[in-house]
Amino acid sequence: MRLKPLALGISLGIVWGGSLFVTTWLSYYTGYGRLFLEALAGSIYPGYTISPSGSFLGFLYGFLDGLISASLIAWIYNKIAK
Repeated sequence: MRLKPLALGISLGIVWGGSLFVTTWLSYYTGYGRLFLEALAGSIYPGYTISPSGSFLGFLYGFLDGLISASLIAWIYNKIAK
């Protein structure tokens, strides 16, 4: 079975970016996930903050991170599975 790197990358990008987006809004209003976001996203993604504008930046960073990571995983998998 071969994986399609771009399709997997877009799928994971949407999931990871969407997760950061939703978690940022939840944290902004309720404090839920604040420690996670400060420790992970705040230290990895420059300019990211727990704010409405940060949620959009987090989605963009998360999408690009998921796209690149999943595409590489699929590409490596296809090379090894040959």
